[in-house]
Amino acid sequence: MKITPDTNVLLRAAARDDEFQASAAEAALNAADLIALPLSTLCELVWVLRRGYKKPAQEIAQSLRALIGSEKIETNRLAVEAGLALLEAGGDFADGVIAYEGRQLGGDVFVTFDKDAAKLVFATGSRAELLPSHG
Repeated sequence: MKITPDTNVLLRAAARDDEFQASAAEAALNAADLIALPLSTLCELVWVLRRGYKKPAQEIAQSLRALIGSEKIETNRLAVEAGLALLEAGGDFADGVIAYEGRQLGGDVFVTFDKDAAKLVFATGSRAELLPSHG
C-alpha cells in the first residue's frame, strides 16, 4: 500500500506519548510500500515538536534525516534539506522550505517581517528582504 500519513500519525510514532496510537502509526508506516510525505506535513511536524514538545532542533534534524533516508519515503528532499539548514542555524524549518520552494517557482527574493528569518535565509545564499513592521 502507498500511504500519505498526516502529521498526527508521524507525531505519534515519533513522540510515543500514546502507546496505542504509536503502535498503530508504526504498523501503518512499517506496512507501507511507499510513504508520501508532503512538505506541509513535515512543516507541521517540526513546529509541533519544537513548540509543543520542546524538542531541540538538532534532535529533530537528526530524526528527519533518518526519516527521509528511508527508501520508502517520497518527498522533496532538496526542500527538506533547505528547511533543515535553517532549523540547524537557529531558524524555522518552514521558512527554509518556503524560501526554497519560492525559488523553484521563480521567486527571486524571500520577503518577510521576521528579521531572524531574513538573516538566516540570506546566510544560506538566497536573497532576502526584511519588510518594515512599523509605520
